[in-house]
Amino acid sequence: MTDWPEGYGRRVLAEVDSTNAEAARVAGELSSPTWIMALNQTAARGRRGRGWANPVGNFAATLVLHPSEPPEQAALRSFVASLALYDAVVAATGRAQGVSLKWPNDVLLNGGKLAGILLESAGHGPRLSHLAIGIGVNLRNAPDVGEVEEGALRPVSLLSETGADVSPEVCLDLVAQAYARHETQFTTYGFGPIRTAWLDRAARLGEVITARTARVELTGTFETVDEAGNLVLTTRDTRHAIPAAEVFF
Repeated sequence: MTDWPEGYGRRVLAEVDSTNAEAARVAGELSSPTWIMALNQTAARGRRGRGWANPVGNFAATLVLHPSEPPEQAALRSFVASLALYDAVVAATGRAQGVSLKWPNDVLLNGGKLAGILLESAGHGPRLSHLAIGIGVNLRNAPDVGEVEEGALRPVSLLSETGADVSPEVCLDLVAQAYARHETQFTTYGFGPIRTAWLDRAARLGEVITARTARVELTGTFETVDEAGNLVLTTRDTRHAIPAAEVFF
């Protein structure tokens, strides 16, 4: 372990059902931000309760935080985590070419999905009791196309796309270092600089995309991400600020 960020805990487990589930179990006993990584997950999951394929050799970890901000502000850390993953991929491969960020929380490599982020939280009222930021990265293996939702981007691995063979332990060091830098920026200066940096790395900004919510499907131009983290989509009729959706292109 090299240059581990000061003030962050680190737990590496041989096997667990899911790192987000483990985060929920231990959050109450943690006194500082803590990374929980598993070398194997038996019940990994992604957004909206979907399963997440996690072959051995890939990266699966969760950062457990006890944020002081209101829930809607704390949730903006999905963008913080996205930037950390971007930086970790660049550090691992030595290049930024082909790496981009897909709203709301995916990292793309050469147009395919390399990594995903899942935020889960607990607590009521104006403050969360904990926030779990789950991260999965296809380091050595990518799921088969048949294992992902119809219309979703093809899964890719870091090894197949770049030739970089990165272990989960090294990936944890890189992600944790990068996250700590962006977290300091977020807590010091707010969402503004994070938003600007994210937009600089955004996939399909200014292009036509489709956003599918629980109630409606909208196709329009991806204009920006606003100060609340909403996807701003311009259609023929109006401008939409979308807080949650699946994005397709």
